[in-house]
Amino acid sequence: AQGFVQSLRDVAFAHLPVPNYTTLSRRSQELQVTLPEMASGDPIHLVVDSTGLKLYGEGEWKVRKHGYSKRRTWRKVHLGLDVKTGQIRAALMTHQDVDDASALPGLLAQISADEFIDTIGGDGAYDTKQCHKVIAGRGATPSIPPREGAKPWFESTPGASWRNEAINGIARDGRDEWKKRSGYHRRSLIENTMYRYKTLTGNCLSARCIGSQATEVAIRVGIVNHMVTLARPQSVRIS
Repeated sequence: AQGFVQSLRDVAFAHLPVPNYTTLSRRSQELQVTLPEMASGDPIHLVVDSTGLKLYGEGEWKVRKHGYSKRRTWRKVHLGLDVKTGQIRAALMTHQDVDDASALPGLLAQISADEFIDTIGGDGAYDTKQCHKVIAGRGATPSIPPREGAKPWFESTPGASWRNEAINGIARDGRDEWKKRSGYHRRSLIENTMYRYKTLTGNCLSARCIGSQATEVAIRVGIVNHMVTLARPQSVRIS
């Protein structure tokens, strides 16, 4: 990559210095990447989920042939997608053992408090008191299915009114009907984004330091957002 950039400099940018790989690796550990705000002015319908990126490990052929080895490590990438614009509005990298619910406050903190979040959708992993508290703190409506066998919360608990109503609605009409009524199926868009993220930028991290890995994740998110901006079709429902 360094040689390629040097060849470009020789052609058109003779006055620009080309940093070497060591310099880029060192600076990336503390580089703060800020995703551009693609605010449309409309209330945000945010859907959240996580996926794993391989750090150390084998290819699929070796795993199928000989099984996993002990040297197999992952990082979790938590993303928040605005379903109206198709833009990833928040990204957070954590250790593989960090659960989804614990990452939600960090994702919401990346979205300006001046922007109104109308709905926050996620799967049953976000059905915790901590998540409902931060969602209520942003004045948003959750679209999170209560877990199987969920019991009502006390009304004084943040988000209890909505969750208790969801439990009653599922018991009355069934879980599938509740999902249609609550808009839960729009969460599939974040799964599509996870697939796009891995397909376009790879499912394995190149960096080995924690800071550099977080920078790499943020840069990849920016690349995906830019490609969506250029090529996202304008779909209109006709029936």
